[in-house]
Formats: sequence, structure tokens, C-alpha cells
Amino acid sequence: MQNRNGILILNLGSPDSPSVPDVRRYLAQFLMDPYVLDVPKILRWLIVYLTILPRRPKASAHAYHEIWTDEGSPLVVTSREFVSQLRSYFPGIPIALGMRYGNPSIESAVAQLQAEGVTEILAMPMYPHYAMSSVTTATVELKRVIPASMTYRVVPPFFSHPGYIQAMAESIRPILPAIDHLLFSYHGLPEHHLTKTDPTDSHCMTRPDCCQRPSPAHATCYRHQVMDTTRLTTQALGMDSGSFSVSFQSRLGRDPWLKPFTDQVLIDLAKSGVKRLGVVCPAFVADCLETLEEIGMTGSASFIAAGGQEFILIPCLNTAPFWMDAAAEIIRSTMD
Repeated sequence: MQNRNGILILNLGSPDSPSVPDVRRYLAQFLMDPYVLDVPKILRWLIVYLTILPRRPKASAHAYHEIWTDEGSPLVVTSREFVSQLRSYFPGIPIALGMRYGNPSIESAVAQLQAEGVTEILAMPMYPHYAMSSVTTATVELKRVIPASMTYRVVPPFFSHPGYIQAMAESIRPILPAIDHLLFSYHGLPEHHLTKTDPTDSHCMTRPDCCQRPSPAHATCYRHQVMDTTRLTTQALGMDSGSFSVSFQSRLGRDPWLKPFTDQVLIDLAKSGVKRLGVVCPAFVADCLETLEEIGMTGSASFIAAGGQEFILIPCLNTAPFWMDAAAEIIRSTMD
């Protein structure tokens, strides 16, 4: 029987609704993932079910209510539209969407592709930068659910791909004349996630300039990769070093996380005299809770309260034509 290729788009996921029960169910699945909260299972259960889930779902549900649309979760809605538009680039090739947590699940997406006769899957995690809590867990889940009759390959992180960099630059360029400063806010990670995935066991987080020093560790180093995205994007835009900053958002728990923290940087920038701030979130290719609510609402309010005057959240790439072209190019380069 002749092999048939298919494409699987992978993303994080969302609750089925902004109700407290659905958010609790989603958070339980997310936080019990050993690639997210990497402690022994018994300890992870105690942390999640006795510390986090009794309180956090109500606050998270309120945040989801703030961004929910008539069509549903912005992340899921945009991801579905992305897949719909991607089909025009690959006529005749089945394409499915799978979310690591929530619906549509990776398992259901694989079943959909199998029903269409696909035997070889090219999976594209929609994460530009490597992290075990994003790329690895999605890949492990795909490996778990894929039947023996199918094979798969995974598109590598595209943090420095010229198409992605150009798309980032195009998304930022229109607002540059309207701002004093640009903040690159990336999703945060616990520092030990970097050292845990360092194949050399001796490079990541060992010195201030570790991200600038060549090392095999950079293939799985989130911090190096986000710094590379920032460097290449600002070069494409012709920006000088004083016109932008980098920070990390969405920290959870008491372990040391990558710094500086976005919530503090927003206040510091306002107090330093920045009046018109632009914020871009390159770790996300589709707008979601972390961009729309955490940055666009809570972050904006913090900046204004600290003395800023104008806050511009640059939308994620979503389904912008230049990103659709770039994503198709990234997929084709892996197919070849």
C-alpha cells in the first residue's frame, strides 16, 4: 500500500468553556503533566490537588471569561482557522489540529488523519522555541497515541527560521513610529528546566553569557533561542539596543524562574520615563489567555498605573498572510 502524508498542527489547548469546572479539569490535566511540573508523581498530586486546584480555577475562569468569544477560546478558534487556511497551501494533503490539553485532543487528531488514509504524519508544534513543557510533552503524547501502522516526524523549533523572523518583523514594524520602547515578553520557564535539558550538563545557566557562547546545549536551550529570536528580529527592524527589552511572563510556584519578570519590567519601564510602550509575545503564534488577558489587560493596567500613557499589545502572528506563507515554508522545508 502506498504511503500517504498528513500534517498535524499541535498547540497547547484551552478549557472547553470558561466555567470553573471546565477550567479546573483543564488545569488538572495541564499541571499533572510531568513535563510541566517535574516533581515525583505523589508530590505533584499533592501540589496540584491540595494547593493549586482549591483556589486557582476560580481566578483563571474569571480571566478566561474576559477573553472568551462567541466562537469559543481565542486560541482554539485561531488554531482552527490557521489549519483551514493552511489547507490551501497543501491541496490534497490531510491536515488536522490536536491540542496537548483539552479538545480537540492529539489522539482525536491522529484518528482523523488515520481515517483519511494517512500513514506518515508531519507534526508541527506551534512553539518557535524548544521547551520540555511544550515541544517535548506534545511529541511524547503523539508517540503515545499513534498506532503502529503510522509513523511521524516533527518540525524542529523555528525560532531562527528566516520566514518566522520576517513574519515577526512585519508584525512589529507598523507600530514602531508610535512607541518609545518595545518589550519582548516571552513565556517564562523554571531555570532548572534549562539545566535539565542541557545535554552537556555544564553549560546552561552557568555564567551570564552562556547564551552567547557556542554550545550543543543551544539546540534545547529555551533562553538561548528566545534571545536569538530577539536579536534576529531587531536586526531585521534596524533597532538599536536601547530601544527594546526582553522579559519573561507567567511564572508559577516558588522555584527560580527566568528573569527579568514581565510584570516588574512593565512598572520599571513606566517609572523610567517610557510613555508609549509596545509589547510583543513571540513565544506564542496565536493569541491566548497569556497574551490577551495577562499582557493586554493586566499588564497594560500595571504600566498605566505606574505612569505610562499608552500601551500597545502587538497581536500574535495568528493567521496573518505573511505568517501563513512562512509556516507553509517551514513545513515544506521539513518535508523535503
